Amino acid sequence: MAEESLTELLRNFRSGDRAALDRLIPMVYAELRRLAANCLRQERTGHTLQPTALVHECYMRLLAQQPPDYQSRAHFYGVAAQVMRQILVDHARTRNAAKRGGGSEKLSLDEAWHYSEARAASLIELDDALAALERVDARRARMVEMRYFGGLTAEESGEVLGIPAQQVYRELRVAQAWLQRELDRRPPQPG
Repeated sequence: MAEESLTELLRNFRSGDRAALDRLIPMVYAELRRLAANCLRQERTGHTLQPTALVHECYMRLLAQQPPDYQSRAHFYGVAAQVMRQILVDHARTRNAAKRGGGSEKLSLDEAWHYSEARAASLIELDDALAALERVDARRARMVEMRYFGGLTAEESGEVLGIPAQQVYRELRVAQAWLQRELDRRPPQPG
């Protein structure tokens, strides 16, 4: 279907037409599954949290929330990436709560964003650091989220944020450096 149809469905969903999301999901399912697979790339084979389950949980959470004012296809994927990130963090926190004790290894920002059971504590640390960045600079935190959890390009992120791609590149580098510094100074969480 055309981009216009996708945008129209997003507007209808935002206006309260819950059935619009049911019509929207088949149009975006493949891309959502790609985003989910990207989030779970480092996950061990056979893990209970698979891309399909992540997409379905994302769908349920999108349906349960008050629809944001979707501006475009990229904005929708940015919101979906944010929801997937929260699902992964919730899953990691739940698993971590069941496994108190022992230390976790320190990872770089690039390593920490890849979710795996062994790196659940690092995902939680990254989420905490992103929350701290959001308090300082919400837009840069959103950029990191869109890039690392959503796989959005600088152009797509720029479209969502209403800024040029070159500015996204510059600000994303600053955000990454800020997060890496934040992660480096935090003690490892128990795994």
